[in-house]
This record gives sequence, C-alpha cells and structure tokens, in this order.
Amino acid sequence: MNVPDIITCVDCGRKAHRMTEPGEDGWEAGDFVAYRCSGCNDRWDLVIEDPTSDPTRPDGLDSFDFRSFIADRNSKP
Repeated sequence: MNVPDIITCVDCGRKAHRMTEPGEDGWEAGDFVAYRCSGCNDRWDLVIEDPTSDPTRPDGLDSFDFRSFIADRNSKP
C-alpha cells in the first residue's frame, strides 16, 4: 500500500512531511501515520483505511471538496 511522504496541512495549506516509517511488511490498513506541518508545526496522525472498503460515509461527507471550502472561507470578510 502506498502512503504519501507529503500531504497538505488542513490548517494552513502548507506541506506536512511524514514522520512515520513503514513496518517490515510495509503499510497495512489500520496503521497510524504521523505527519508534521512545515508551516504551522501541527502534527497530523492519520489512520490508513482499507482501499477495498466502501468509501461512502454515513454522514454524507464522502464528496466534501476541501479546496472549495477553503476558497469559500477565504473569500468571506
């Protein structure tokens, strides 16, 4: 399973770099991956999900577009 080395920080939009190394057998569903943001220094701990599982969320947020959310938020006074 592939896990990105860099993600985008949800708080400030800068690059967050992976701090966690994969285990001997690589990444598996349920593993925790820690990232540290290079901008705001926040730490993000993410859980790897099974790619074969149903991506539909019961709260209806499966089609949430974060970039649109940020653009809308930044355009308000």
